[in-house]
Amino acid sequence: MLFSETAGRQVVSATEARTVGIVDAFVVDPATASVVALRLKKTDGSGDTLVWEHIHAIGPDAVIVRSGATLGTPSGELAPLADKHRSLPGKRVLDERGEALGTVSDVDFDPDSGALLTISTTTGDHPGKRVLGLGSYALILREP
Repeated sequence: MLFSETAGRQVVSATEARTVGIVDAFVVDPATASVVALRLKKTDGSGDTLVWEHIHAIGPDAVIVRSGATLGTPSGELAPLADKHRSLPGKRVLDERGEALGTVSDVDFDPDSGALLTISTTTGDHPGKRVLGLGSYALILREP
């Protein structure tokens, strides 16, 4: 599933059948090369981050959250990862030698595990398992 397909989808509580927010961005952990949370445009007064473990399913029309799932403000290890300057779409991509590989145009991820499958850039596609680091300046990929 692509980031571009999922962004803008409603996030719905399974038990209450109410919208708790709209997918705004993806929080990626470069150490695991996976999505660890979603940043939401919220519809109530709660926080704006939904950790991956609270997601029940990502369907064609909505993201369904488990009963009792709560939105929060990123803290601990999640806080630096959730910084809006680490958002992947449009991010510069470099290899570990510093060679430019374009910019991120989209990301294909596994909707069950959150694993990054493919990083699509303006110069081509790269396996998600090559992710080495992610900062405010660039996404760094390992050499093939």
